[in-house]
Amino acid sequence: MDSLQTWFSSLETAQQFYWVIAIISSVIFIIQTLLTFIGIDAVDGADMDFDTADGDTMDAGGAMSLFSVRSLVNFAVGFGWSGITLRESIGNGIVLTIVSFVIGVAFGAMYPYMKKKLMKLETNGSYKIADCVGKQADVYLRIPASGQGRGKVQVSINGSIHEIDAISVDEEIPTGARVTIIKAEGNVLTVKP
Repeated sequence: MDSLQTWFSSLETAQQFYWVIAIISSVIFIIQTLLTFIGIDAVDGADMDFDTADGDTMDAGGAMSLFSVRSLVNFAVGFGWSGITLRESIGNGIVLTIVSFVIGVAFGAMYPYMKKKLMKLETNGSYKIADCVGKQADVYLRIPASGQGRGKVQVSINGSIHEIDAISVDEEIPTGARVTIIKAEGNVLTVKP
């Protein structure tokens, strides 16, 4: 422990500053990452970000923001570690601070950018039955003639197949037939061959 204290006290004040920022922000980053991987996140109410609204921002609007706690931690990680690693390459302290700041901003901006890209991968499985009107469907269970009973059709909505009750306007429609959906009422489709 004495050798660590000796090493730390032998550093310039600016380097001590970068090391403190890098170590503290890295520990917080690792904790956030581990909690995310084990599933303790904003959704579970055990958010380590101390955020509002959507669990990720400090602004009252709740929109994803560059100024979330995660982005600030990422900024500090980038700022601290770039200040440490570039000290030998960049001799001027002011230039080093500016370069470290820019790298920190890039690290901070990565989180909302990546989250936005990942949110595009999310899909919504819900649909409106009215979206079926005009589409083609396959009869899954025979549909009795003239609305005398219900059968079932399979229809593709938003890329997923749904099985929905159906009635016929005219003749009986056998299993496997292709039909056109002409009306949607409640949870029942009206179809014709």
